[in-house]
Amino acid sequence: MIRSIVAALVLVAASAAAAPAQDRRVPTANEVRLSYSPIVKHVSPAVVNVYAAKTVQTRNPLFDDPIFRRFFGGGPGGPNQVQRSLGSGVIVDPTGLIVTNVHVIEGADEIKVSLADKREFEATVVLKDPRTDLAVMRIKDGAAFPFLEFANSDALEVGDLVLAIGNPFGVGQTVTHGIVSALARTQVGVSDYQFFIQTDAAINPGNSGGALVDIGGKLVGINTAIFSRSGGSQGVGFAIPANMVRVVVASAKAGGSGVRRPWLGATLQSVTPDIADGLNLKRPTGALVASVRPDGPAAKAGLKAGDLIVSIDGQDVDDSNAFDYRFATKPLGGTAKLGIVRGGRDMAATIELATAPDAPRDEITITARSPFAGARVANLSPALADELQLQNVDQGVVIVGTDDGSVAGSLGFQRGDVIQEVNGKPIGRTRDLDRIAHAPANGWRIIILRRGQKISAMFGG
Repeated sequence: MIRSIVAALVLVAASAAAAPAQDRRVPTANEVRLSYSPIVKHVSPAVVNVYAAKTVQTRNPLFDDPIFRRFFGGGPGGPNQVQRSLGSGVIVDPTGLIVTNVHVIEGADEIKVSLADKREFEATVVLKDPRTDLAVMRIKDGAAFPFLEFANSDALEVGDLVLAIGNPFGVGQTVTHGIVSALARTQVGVSDYQFFIQTDAAINPGNSGGALVDIGGKLVGINTAIFSRSGGSQGVGFAIPANMVRVVVASAKAGGSGVRRPWLGATLQSVTPDIADGLNLKRPTGALVASVRPDGPAAKAGLKAGDLIVSIDGQDVDDSNAFDYRFATKPLGGTAKLGIVRGGRDMAATIELATAPDAPRDEITITARSPFAGARVANLSPALADELQLQNVDQGVVIVGTDDGSVAGSLGFQRGDVIQEVNGKPIGRTRDLDRIAHAPANGWRIIILRRGQKISAMFGG
């Protein structure tokens, strides 16, 4: 049925193109009855509304004043309040696996999903991947659910028709239609992998996590962000390609706590016009190898600093973001063929598709009275360094987060900070930091590495 509608639409478009510009006629009854309704009926049962709730403690700034606390009692904390957020999700497996955005369910204590047929279920988070802003949940009920199949998002072309389905502004399931406005958008800034589908199908707050489907009724993307000056749709919406979603779902099905992706073992940079001139390129394109880890897959494949990667398995690489996306969506266990330019000569390299080596992270939260109180720290490994996008460092102790209202958070420690030295002593493992934090000290001299720069700080005891 869906194919017949698509064929009819193509025939109408073809006859319109063949007719002279001045030829106008009343559409036939069959043409007027053309509709996307069969696609919507097929897709909508698998798109859910997501309701997330988290409990937060209100804070009265008057309690920061010790005199106020002395006379009126109490502490800085206030009564608990429940914050609720609305979003969308897509069932991608008959067992009830749902894909949504991390920002839809971040920090939620309770998550409920509502299906198009008004059934409601509780859902639990299986996996969160902040690097892609994708989360996978599972409906607690064990029944068989309608689901959407993945399309090959790499087969999309600008101008293809698409439908967006979600829960905008919490009004309930809504369908909008448009076209693919652009592909491989890299300046959106909402995740580490900048390679988005752009569409003019109306996407509004609440559509996040919803489905972008093709006219075959398959999932081509997860709606994630909009560009808007008013807060509403202005015809510029972005979706995460289905091929990236597929990788995250596969990791969730495998039972891992994180997403398993191929590891390059090298740092890349995009080619600027100045770099292109220096390399005698006709246009600034490709991903330039800035450095290579000695024992990583890139080194084993023979890549060197200064090599220009221009393709992967025959697909052109326009910049480093394009390479990151295409490499991350390759299946583990095989190899990929890279097209490179070295010294003006075209070459090829075969690289192994393997994960970064990991080690016991021994993640702990520092509780001792110190500048690190409330910091969650872990032993750094190539796998964690790749996850946190840390370059040229894969050993030491790294901050993976700070508790709300903690001393470490208030002092400005950030996720990804690598703690190298405390009071003149090198920090190699999390237990080293915990032991030093418990030792009495008149002051704290700390050296951290943040985004490639060493920072030295002093704190009182």
